[in-house]
Amino acid sequence: MLKLQNLSKTFNPGTPIENTVLKNLSLQVKEKDFISLLGSNGAGKSTLLHLIAGTYEADGGLILLDGQDITYEKAHVRAKLLGRVHQDPRLSVSPSMTLLENLSLADAKGESFSLKKAVDIKRISYYKEQLASLGLGLESKLHTKIGLLSGGQRQAVALFMAVMKKPKLLLLDEHTAALDPRTSELIMKVTESLIQKEGITTLMVTHNMNHALAYGNRLVMMHEGEIVEDLSLEEKAALSTKDLIALFQKNAHSVEDRMVLQV
Repeated sequence: MLKLQNLSKTFNPGTPIENTVLKNLSLQVKEKDFISLLGSNGAGKSTLLHLIAGTYEADGGLILLDGQDITYEKAHVRAKLLGRVHQDPRLSVSPSMTLLENLSLADAKGESFSLKKAVDIKRISYYKEQLASLGLGLESKLHTKIGLLSGGQRQAVALFMAVMKKPKLLLLDEHTAALDPRTSELIMKVTESLIQKEGITTLMVTHNMNHALAYGNRLVMMHEGEIVEDLSLEEKAALSTKDLIALFQKNAHSVEDRMVLQV
């Protein structure tokens, strides 16, 4: 479904602040995989998602999505194939617009339209029905500006918008990191529900070990631009957070690296 082959990325090459973030990284993702990407800061997790989405350009390697070479496709072309949710909800939604306007924009993704024409009254019942299933009371806030919603509600909306057009691949970049623990757990349940309902292949960057163990069918651990572990559902089901810490410490080279992950 998704094939990453020998991807490399170096920032500021040839300068005193040269930083090689990815080193010939390869990964095979099967259809309907839900993969947690775990690792310390600077491991290359978010950079990998940026390369897949096209916001960064790879220095070398290959990105194939359903057999299509998208390695050097423009980001707006890839956006038609991908869903994406950022840590900062302001990057995934338009805070100054209403919930209805945001949903209408997501509904018309990849089409030519004006916002006035994009708000389809006939779709309101569908929006309300789908939002009600999230259990956050959003179905009664269609005319509320996104910026006035809680952080958890905004991320739930961002998730819903990201899967509305049933993308080939969903990219989640620490999408619960800015939330309090209770809201973070709630959004993870919403995440799992939407992914399972739509059967969407997903890559989720996280620092939360509990989330990495509890959600998805694979756990990929990265360190210094390389994949150091790729655990199946059965393998990660047999692990505790202590086991995962030990596994991480085996691959980490510094105390700072070892202290980044969250329980």
